[in-house]
Amino acid sequence: MEWQGILTLITLLAVLSALALSRISADLILMAALAFLLVSGILVPAEALAGFGNPGVITIATLYVVAAGLKETGAVQWVARRLLGHPKTEKGAQLRMVAPTGILSGFMNNTAVVAMFIPAIQDWAQRLGIPASKLLLPLSYAAILGGTCTLIGTSTNLVVDGMLQSRLGIHLGLFELAWVGVPLLLVGGVFLVLFASKLLPDRGGVTEELDQVREYGVEVEVMSPGPLVGKTIAEAGLRALNYGYLTEIDRGGRLITAVEPDRTLQPGDKLYFVGAPECASELRRIQGLKPANGSVHKLAVENHQRCLVEVVLGPEFPALNRTIRDSKFRTRFNAVILSLSREGKRVPGKLGDITFRMGDTLLLEASHQFVEQYRFRRDFLLVSALNDSTPPDFHKAPRALGILGLMVLASASGLLQIMEAAFLAAGAMIMSGCITASRARRSVDLPVLVVIAASFALGNAMTVTGAAEWIAQGLLGFGPLSPWVALALVYLLTALFTEVITNNAAAVLMFPIALALSEQLGVQFLPFAVAVMFAASASFITPLGYQTNLMVYGPGRYQFTDYVRIGFPLSMLVAIVAIGLIPLFWGF
Repeated sequence: MEWQGILTLITLLAVLSALALSRISADLILMAALAFLLVSGILVPAEALAGFGNPGVITIATLYVVAAGLKETGAVQWVARRLLGHPKTEKGAQLRMVAPTGILSGFMNNTAVVAMFIPAIQDWAQRLGIPASKLLLPLSYAAILGGTCTLIGTSTNLVVDGMLQSRLGIHLGLFELAWVGVPLLLVGGVFLVLFASKLLPDRGGVTEELDQVREYGVEVEVMSPGPLVGKTIAEAGLRALNYGYLTEIDRGGRLITAVEPDRTLQPGDKLYFVGAPECASELRRIQGLKPANGSVHKLAVENHQRCLVEVVLGPEFPALNRTIRDSKFRTRFNAVILSLSREGKRVPGKLGDITFRMGDTLLLEASHQFVEQYRFRRDFLLVSALNDSTPPDFHKAPRALGILGLMVLASASGLLQIMEAAFLAAGAMIMSGCITASRARRSVDLPVLVVIAASFALGNAMTVTGAAEWIAQGLLGFGPLSPWVALALVYLLTALFTEVITNNAAAVLMFPIALALSEQLGVQFLPFAVAVMFAASASFITPLGYQTNLMVYGPGRYQFTDYVRIGFPLSMLVAIVAIGLIPLFWGF
């Protein structure tokens, strides 16, 4: 092996060490490696930048827009409410959760599925009286397993498929991976239902202490007609919010202060909640509620273009020492005051009668442009938008699901390539109003795309310098390997890499090694490529290897050992099933 190969291996070791041990973001590490390989002359520009034009990477970027359209319309919440139901036992709840999560993750990015399910599962767990820690990690695992069932379920599959297209001209079908993915989902799902309750501890959930945060009072009204009319407080999901609690109901001027969970909601009921600012975001995601403040509907902004904003009044605020009613706040700022907090506590009394004081914190409903417009104005000391506070546009949910269905149908039938179908679906999401162009741009996760695309430079360097072939020869140096044993070795090495670095980087780095190994054995490469796909997604033992594992780490209050306790046996089970099945469907 020449100096270029040695330098490539040193670069690879440096990247792996930095990803596993440092706090530097993965996109910076991989871009630094790309720059080094380019400047040192190991790669020419076309080889170094090949990942940025790879079909798999472009498809991932486009599917972000499709997933955002499903999120903006509340399509996943819309489906989840109809599928989760009201199971009586912990195992029943896990079964009702694993099935829809696995199915949805097969048709949209599993990271997006978990992001949208986390608040729904937290609320559902509290309503059922089940610790969220018993459900959130199985949610992540079910999404990972479901993502392996189709080509678009996880970015890893698209990345490997993109490399197969660019290097070997092989195109995998949308459902081709289902021969192994579906058995993995079934076996993994059964394991989770049977053992998750025993292996996962009760760590409660993340419920903020209301006396340690800014406390607001938020009033909402039950829409008529609407899906909440005739339901009880508990059935509507209003009994156990994460960030607030229901204090009273105003029913036709009669105040109900002792609100029982089995009290039935009636049209026009005004519900008064007390809690943190995030409570308002939670309430806006519940279909069938609308702000009780009539001024909200007078805003010159479409409902789906609004968000929640917190502002702190400064000394130059023009309406200090005047009441909210007399301040003409809505006219002046094109924003509506939902609630007011003073010294961390809600101010009692009718909202319109409260007098402004310097330092008051207001919870507003305003347009997305409000923050940029008033961030540096002297009226307010601080202007901060609440993350993910735009209310879903539920009436467009069937439209978004229809677009997703057409995308899957066009791709599965062979009418269009996956990338082409994704482009049309993303365009349809924007054209149909499921998502605005500006939010579509913001939905694309650029750091993740940079990590994936820059990883290709390392993979190409290992191929052109012969480093991958050298590693493959080293593996064969242990003695003659049968193709099945070599496949198992590739799977286990990929699974090990994906636990300590990102799943996509693991796939890109192992691809050339697997290719070289198959060539030296003189067997078909496709089973090895499929093994890399499944192994790179099979990250269950640490929270670091797969993004969904990290997403549930905080909300579930998990510890590192929780992942090892349930993830290690699941990882071994998945490895045995995958290694056993892959050669049966993709022969050597």
